[in-house]
Amino acid sequence: MAQRVIVDPVTRIEGHLKIEVEVENGKVIDAKSSGTLFRGIELILRGRDPRDAPHIVQRICGVCPITHGMASMFCLDDVFGVKPPPNGRIVRSLIQGANYIQSHILHFYHLAALDYVIGPEAAPFIPRYKGDYRLPKAINDKAVEHYIQALTMRKRAQEMLAIFGAKMPHVTVFTAGGVTERVTAEKIDQFKAYLKELTSFVDNVYVPDVLAVANAYADDWFKIGTGCKNMLVYGVFRLSDEDDPAGQKQFFKRGRYTKGQFAPVDISKITEDVKYSWFEDENTGLYPGEGATVPSPRKKEAYTWLKAPRYEGLPHEVGPLARMWVNKQKDVAALGEKAFSVLGRHFARALETSMVAHAMFSWLDQLVPGEPTFAPFDIPGEGSGVGLNDAPRGALGHWITIKDHVIANYQAVVPTTWNGGPRDDKGQRGPIEEALVGAPVKDADNPIELVRIVRAFDPCLACAVHVLEVKGVYKEPKRFII
Repeated sequence: MAQRVIVDPVTRIEGHLKIEVEVENGKVIDAKSSGTLFRGIELILRGRDPRDAPHIVQRICGVCPITHGMASMFCLDDVFGVKPPPNGRIVRSLIQGANYIQSHILHFYHLAALDYVIGPEAAPFIPRYKGDYRLPKAINDKAVEHYIQALTMRKRAQEMLAIFGAKMPHVTVFTAGGVTERVTAEKIDQFKAYLKELTSFVDNVYVPDVLAVANAYADDWFKIGTGCKNMLVYGVFRLSDEDDPAGQKQFFKRGRYTKGQFAPVDISKITEDVKYSWFEDENTGLYPGEGATVPSPRKKEAYTWLKAPRYEGLPHEVGPLARMWVNKQKDVAALGEKAFSVLGRHFARALETSMVAHAMFSWLDQLVPGEPTFAPFDIPGEGSGVGLNDAPRGALGHWITIKDHVIANYQAVVPTTWNGGPRDDKGQRGPIEEALVGAPVKDADNPIELVRIVRAFDPCLACAVHVLEVKGVYKEPKRFII
């Protein structure tokens, strides 16, 4: 007989996530991923000046504000018909690159590493699940030291970001047509000094620590957490001022891997199902640009505030593994089928961090002090735009519709909606749900296997769900009393 195991909330992630699985003969046979708060940012944006969007959407999450601001700027560039000058394009990428470094260091050391590393019997190293810690003591103790060192490195990355972003989180320099920050030789030198320190940490500490974990857990954790094996990438870090509708003139190019085949992306084939989400059913299966956010918290069968994004009707994983796989990064590609795993995701993220850090030196060298960083624009009376970006956690899309010079509709489909979403209208599980199926659970009271799988995706539920006023008391079987 199957045993139900619930982890609620999953800790050491961003936001509120509940995982519920059915375990039979020591393996997961079914899984549900539930986001337990409602995100209403789209509703807040209606009727606002479009220029407000890059600043409001950064409030979706304090961990991921940069990429939301970027996607929103791309939306405005599209609908306003404006193109940033080279300095503006490059500064945007440098700001986002700094956020990538900070976010990936945060994920491994301060969110995921404690599933593999035993620290002192004190906060923040406890409480933790018991058992299955395999690192040799010398390597384990060094990893604990690196946990502390990583706090300083994250601070350095935030300070580096603020050189061109003015502050972090929620930078103030974002605008349609570029950024408002001036480029000076002094700022370039300051940024480069930070970048050298961070690159050294990534190459000499972060990557080796990930490899040490991979070596210790290679026998099984390169086989656990496979998921749907479909991959989707919008692309990130624009390398050219030329028009690029296919998303190929980027450091990480746009593309997908579906049913074992590499292929281009046609965003018109993206839809969102809501059969198992707390949203009105008449809005299911819509393209995000035509989407609606109409909550239905008492809906039967629903179990999450996340929608179920699909490409050509299929679930797709997004994130560092998707970017490395779709872009055929040689070390990840060399893993073959083992890449689709918990350790494959950690390995891909570490390699990506190093790649981005090294690339940023050449971007800095392309800046020209004193040259413009933004282009002027007019706000159209009506129109629509799309902003595609890849956040550290994966493919992020923003869609805007303007009428009478104000926002009439705004939709954001975020990485954790792709990864952590529920079953769709056809009953297909989301990527995290699918990755959990088949996983071993040796001890239902200490289901460390479940959280290892979930944390490898680096979910950010604040991005995927947001803003709920609860009135009353939560009681089973009701979900929420609003």
